[in-house]
Amino acid sequence: MTHAATVHPLVSPWGRFGLYSFFIDAPEPAIVDTGIGSSPAEGMAPALEAIGRRIEDVRWILLTHGHIDHVGGAYALWELTGRRAQVVIHEADAPMLRSRRAHVEEYLAGRGRYLGDPEGEAKVTAAAKAVISGEMEPTLLVKGGETLSLGGDVTVSVHSIPGHTPGSVAYVVDGQRSVFVGDSVQVHGAANGFPGYTDPVAYRTSLEYLRDEIRPQHLYLGHPYRRADGTPYGVELDALQAREAIDQSLSVEGRVASAACGCLEAGLKETDSLYSPFAGVAEDLGYTGDPTLEPSPFFTSMHGYRTQHPQNSYRTVLGDAPQTPGGASHS
Repeated sequence: MTHAATVHPLVSPWGRFGLYSFFIDAPEPAIVDTGIGSSPAEGMAPALEAIGRRIEDVRWILLTHGHIDHVGGAYALWELTGRRAQVVIHEADAPMLRSRRAHVEEYLAGRGRYLGDPEGEAKVTAAAKAVISGEMEPTLLVKGGETLSLGGDVTVSVHSIPGHTPGSVAYVVDGQRSVFVGDSVQVHGAANGFPGYTDPVAYRTSLEYLRDEIRPQHLYLGHPYRRADGTPYGVELDALQAREAIDQSLSVEGRVASAACGCLEAGLKETDSLYSPFAGVAEDLGYTGDPTLEPSPFFTSMHGYRTQHPQNSYRTVLGDAPQTPGGASHS
């Protein structure tokens, strides 16, 4: 049994989103996720100073996945630790840490196909340049199944939970079941009001794994995800709230899957709708959010269903063959 490691949320503002990182107060302190390039100096350092801790003493940088608002500050934080912290990420998402261009390629391969924005590539390129503090090679690549020692008797186990991205992971503080999942429990989505995941089947399997195997006593979310009535959860959930959020996430995915499969079976059609060619999904679900606002979770998820759908008739619009879903098995 490990001693309890206190967890402190560290929030940094960014546009419509609050960027949340978490400080694990262990003999070898860790920060889970890093916000964007400005977050370490402007958000984390003052917050740590306020609780009597120093950012220079952080020895682990644990990244839940490779999205820009979670890895953007990694290089800057690593620099502030005197390059002494170990930077950890799943091997499937490591390209997002190594290369700004990888974020552009992800956009072009997925949601960018549907947004119809001639400036889309340039916008994502500019965003990656502006908010990613630096390209870097991770110190430690994980697959799931590893145990990290944070000094003393504090250990963190790594669990592969693909779906939101191929390399999404959960970090679990052993002995107290404090679980950090980044964006892998989407509920009804965050500011965009729609859940986002690249691989729907893996996303559902990972939610079931969190519910049935990990069973969080404390669940830490990357954003204040929303309930059906639009009210947000906090980013620190107790056991009952964690179970509710996971169950709601599964329920929402089931409804989205039903609408998406119905749309795909009917055949995709280009229209003037902002939701084209998935206007039927938005109508069925009563979704009225703006699907063009980045990170465009509506189209990210729809593309995930499209690439996994067993029928071929829906390919008449964009004409490319379904891709093999990415992801890793659970350890």
